[in-house]
Amino acid sequence: MDHVDRVLQQWRSERPDLEVAPMGVLGRLKRLYDQVAARHEAVYQANGLTAASFDVLATLRRSGAPYALSPSELIAWTMVTSGTMTNRLDRLAAAGLVERKPNPEDGRGSVVALTPQGFELIDRVVTEHVANQHEILSALGAEERAALDGLLRQWLGAYEPPEDGP
Repeated sequence: MDHVDRVLQQWRSERPDLEVAPMGVLGRLKRLYDQVAARHEAVYQANGLTAASFDVLATLRRSGAPYALSPSELIAWTMVTSGTMTNRLDRLAAAGLVERKPNPEDGRGSVVALTPQGFELIDRVVTEHVANQHEILSALGAEERAALDGLLRQWLGAYEPPEDGP
């Protein structure tokens, strides 16, 4: 019996008229989210990053060479407002991790690119991040992880439209 089971037991005793099973699923999901977020944050902090700065650097790194995107592309990938992105980029630029350059495809615009220091840092941190994620999921076997991933994809699909292409 875990904490959520005890909460459900109390509700079933106090409100037997309610079917509280969804509370169990969502309560465990919330508690797992808190655990995962704390473990992710520990990796970010150990490397002088925040979740927000990791998100920007990782987005640039996974975009492929030349590891540069327009601010609007970064906003689309990270789903933040332009003001929030400007603040993040200012901080990362001040730390020497990204630089703003003229867009080679459109002289009126700009791109944000990883600096060599930013590239080295995100490559190192993403390696730690992935190892951390493996550790987080180590309580489940490979088949269980695959089944959970499929169920979560299905569930999320009820709220987010599928994306086109690669």
